[in-house]
Amino acid sequence: MNGLTSSRAVCLTEFGKPVGVREVPVAAPRRGQTLVAPRYGGICGTDVHLREGFLPIPLPLVLGHEGLGTVVACDDEEGEDFFGTPLRPGDLVMWASSISCGRCAACGRREPTLCARRSTYGVTLGLDDDPPLSGSWADRMTLREGTTLVRLPEGVDPLAAASLACAAPTMVHALYERRPVRLGETVIVQGSGPVGIAAAALARLAGAAEVIVVGGPASRLKLAAEIGVGDHHLDVVEGGTPGTALEAVMDLTGGRGADLVIECAGAPAAVAQGLLMPARGGAYLVVGQYTDRGDVPLNPHQIVRRQLDIRGSWGFTGAHLAEYVALLPTLTSRFDLARLVTAYPLESANDALDDVAAGAVMKAVLDIAR
Repeated sequence: MNGLTSSRAVCLTEFGKPVGVREVPVAAPRRGQTLVAPRYGGICGTDVHLREGFLPIPLPLVLGHEGLGTVVACDDEEGEDFFGTPLRPGDLVMWASSISCGRCAACGRREPTLCARRSTYGVTLGLDDDPPLSGSWADRMTLREGTTLVRLPEGVDPLAAASLACAAPTMVHALYERRPVRLGETVIVQGSGPVGIAAAALARLAGAAEVIVVGGPASRLKLAAEIGVGDHHLDVVEGGTPGTALEAVMDLTGGRGADLVIECAGAPAAVAQGLLMPARGGAYLVVGQYTDRGDVPLNPHQIVRRQLDIRGSWGFTGAHLAEYVALLPTLTSRFDLARLVTAYPLESANDALDDVAAGAVMKAVLDIAR
């Protein structure tokens, strides 16, 4: 059926403690399910926050909400991807991290990311659930009925595709539905991690005239510049300050500010600073505050005086993942996304999480087959 009776899986069993690898039984896929062999399991800041207990999740669980791998087996019926392409064993696919119920009030309002019964691989589905292999940091993973799968386009480097597996669909949702980039706009991106890189790259593809990336450390900004993401790169981590960054932003925009500011930093203090960066009549799009890291003081007068349009954006759906995959030939031809990635073996998951927490790498992925 799949060549394995058990799978190595990186499991979180206790908050604030190292994750560990254990063996988990592999079962044949039932109706509507697809068994996959993850090749790359992405690590993002949310995974660091999960390990520290910033989100209430069931323990123990297999981590990994970002995944790219090959189809091992479908149920008795032939599977197909989001675009209706038949799926066969060996096909290289990506899958959406969440499944929405389609029946609650939020789904009825066409807001499936706000679904009251939304389930997320590597976050809300524990080892006590059935099937237990519900995270991508494993040799095998069972995708449940209702999961969006998308076959990777021919010629796309899988490592490049894995670089923004969560960040880019998140930004597709934010920029397609919450506040689109308009042709010729000046865009500021707060944050130079994967979400910030995705925001800056997609803003350029959407027609922004100028993209300013505010973040750090310097190594991340240098890498972004080298692969062509962003026109200007302002360091607020090493040697810079929020005040000097604001001055630099105003200098670059002729004292006006940006038409659109996108918060991708994840630090609550970034929001108070970001409110000062849009031009009057501009927009502020908050994407990075995915986990609750506390309150910060801010000046509400700036919202009124600047007449700001403030939007939040939460997560993404399978449709947004499909849009990202469809864009991959364009994205990878324009930006060297594979350079963003540092790969680790499955057994080094704790090292990878520590490096992500320290900002030592741009994008960490577990190379499952390594």
